Amino acid sequence: MVKRRGWNGSPPADDAEARERVVEAAMRVLDECGPEEFTLARVAADLGVIRQTVYRQFPSVDELFVAVGTSSVESFVDDLSRHLRRRTDPADFVIESLATTIEWLPERPYLTLLLDTGRSGRFNDSVTSSSAATIALQVFERAPIDWAEHGFSDQDLAELVELTLRIVQSMLISPPDPPRSPRALRTFLRRWLGPGLRPT
Repeated sequence: MVKRRGWNGSPPADDAEARERVVEAAMRVLDECGPEEFTLARVAADLGVIRQTVYRQFPSVDELFVAVGTSSVESFVDDLSRHLRRRTDPADFVIESLATTIEWLPERPYLTLLLDTGRSGRFNDSVTSSSAATIALQVFERAPIDWAEHGFSDQDLAELVELTLRIVQSMLISPPDPPRSPRALRTFLRRWLGPGLRPT
């Protein structure tokens, strides 16, 4: 039960609202100071509470960063699905979804907090986790493509999602040097992935 004190004079009704407001405050703090100077104490100050109040909801910065990233997933999936809505060829859809994700993620700081702050191990795990796979599968399921009609079974799609996540992981953690242009990136992905984007 959330104690009725602090919170700049407007305490949350329950723990769910408290967590939501902590995440919102974390986003404001990140916008102001960036991940390098981010602390739970800054979040507490923004909310008008003591640090222990924030710790009760999120015991560590890592846990709060994961919550912040998760909160921005839905808008990312919506934006990506809109971008891909006219891609009706499976290979074209996969190549463009990969290239766009690789290009967009660095510009979505809430989704790449763990990578940006050097926590590559945790980011490494989060990119290929079952939660990430579920999110990626949403993008594929929203596609204007009848995957079964093109010969893709549920297992094929699951493996394809895993492959795309591992490629994103690799390209973000160890990006090419020098960087590829948008056109060159798509050419590279199509050359080496396109022929294999047919179920066996």
